[in-house]
Amino acid sequence: MLDMLPVPAAIIELQEHGFVFDAVNRPFRLAGLGTVAGESPLIRLLGPRLRRFVESSDIQCEISWQFGDEVDARHFRVMLAKRADRRAFPRCMVTLVDHTSELRTEYSLRREMATDSLTGLPNRAGFSDALEHAITSENARDFAVLVVNLDRFSRVNACMGGLAGDELLITVARRLKGALRSRDTLARMGGDEFGVLLTLDEGPGDALHVAKRIQAALANPFRLSDFEIRVDCSIGIALGADNDGDPEDLVRNAQFAVKRAKKSGRTEMYQTHTFDIAREQFGIETELRRAIENGQMTLCYQPICDLATGRITSFEALARWTTEDGVRLSPNDFIPVAEESGLIIPLGRWAMEEAAQTIAAWDRASGGDCDIKVAVNLSAIQLQRDHIPAMVRGALERHGVDGKRLTLELTESAIVTDPDRIAQTMNALKDMGATLAMDDFGTGYSNLAYLQKLPIDLLKIDRSFVSGMLADRDKIAIVRAILSLAQALGMQTTAEGIETNELAQTLAALGCTYGQGFLYSRALERDEAWALLGEPRA
Repeated sequence: MLDMLPVPAAIIELQEHGFVFDAVNRPFRLAGLGTVAGESPLIRLLGPRLRRFVESSDIQCEISWQFGDEVDARHFRVMLAKRADRRAFPRCMVTLVDHTSELRTEYSLRREMATDSLTGLPNRAGFSDALEHAITSENARDFAVLVVNLDRFSRVNACMGGLAGDELLITVARRLKGALRSRDTLARMGGDEFGVLLTLDEGPGDALHVAKRIQAALANPFRLSDFEIRVDCSIGIALGADNDGDPEDLVRNAQFAVKRAKKSGRTEMYQTHTFDIAREQFGIETELRRAIENGQMTLCYQPICDLATGRITSFEALARWTTEDGVRLSPNDFIPVAEESGLIIPLGRWAMEEAAQTIAAWDRASGGDCDIKVAVNLSAIQLQRDHIPAMVRGALERHGVDGKRLTLELTESAIVTDPDRIAQTMNALKDMGATLAMDDFGTGYSNLAYLQKLPIDLLKIDRSFVSGMLADRDKIAIVRAILSLAQALGMQTTAEGIETNELAQTLAALGCTYGQGFLYSRALERDEAWALLGEPRA
């Protein structure tokens, strides 16, 4: 009967002196499993489990068994079966199904799925497997994850093509591998990002030391075709000690640290409190989007006065926001979030619409042109992504307001991002009659050539130079220089942060045109700002 089976099979009997073969078939012998029980690897390796089965009351049992060394190992599913009858010497039938090729195929597929085809390194899935193993090991806290992001890789792809980019990635992978120890795991996480699973012998200092070695390995230029290219990298580190058990959280922490490294220019280690700040900003972003969509923002107006006469000539429009929970957030808290998330575009459009509506309302209240301008800030992000002239023209036309009633404030950083495009935008705004002001002058990337070429009408002197200038000779010198520059270029000036009469008088004596600050008023809502103008204009 056994010879009719296509798989190795044997009937074994447990006698007083041990197992014996009652019968074996030809596939059993060809599999190298022997014909004498005492010499068979089956009995030698599985004897204790066979004994437990034949002595038990079980009728069937299945065992997974690896036979041979790791290189040439064969894998069997061993199935045991016996009758329920009682015998002096219990026995059972053993059949073995070889599924070596099936397991090898499965292993190859799994390995292929966990390997980056370009560099031969583990990919994101393979790295996660290694990280999960590290987390569940005995020394689960003595490791760190480094994420290495190449800073100029996109330029290589754009200028030299994908093949050159692939060549660069392969070379980078080799250099990174050479900078690591043999027990560290290097993976390509995707694109131009690599991950390192690092064993820590001496604590977090090991991770910083390896980061320096990685930067040193990439310091020498890479040779691509006829070019030598320097590729810098940003490195973020997350420690296993900060992990709660989820491998992906540790990778995300390191990636979060990379974003900080790109801004700071140095290797950054993940800190819980910085992540909490980022999470808080995500919460602000969600609420801010809802507030803009539901009209829950408020535009307030701070007066700007003629320093020579004390007369209010214009107001600066400033966004204010009180959350649904009644928390008043400073613009310093929500404007950076709006810029990073892109919400600054709908926020800027809303501010322009509100400002035009306010000018129209004040004109109606005064029975004609009330001769008051409103200044609206334009973010650098909005200038890059929005079509500003069309947006401004639309707001003015909808409310019947002349462009000369509007002052548009731009920062120096907005101008230097794309001078030619910004110049076109500014000229289009000037054609509408708007006044153009450079905000926070002196705190950014001043380029005097821009002041000469661009149609700027007014310089706003940042409060950091104005506040306390009476007691600081250096600040007075800076303010004098800005005022002299503005006069030479035919521009007017506004000093921010005026809080005392003495300061206002000094700035007027120095030749400053306008002043703005708490001396005159804080930012007020529309009706309060109108009331500030006084009865003669009502």
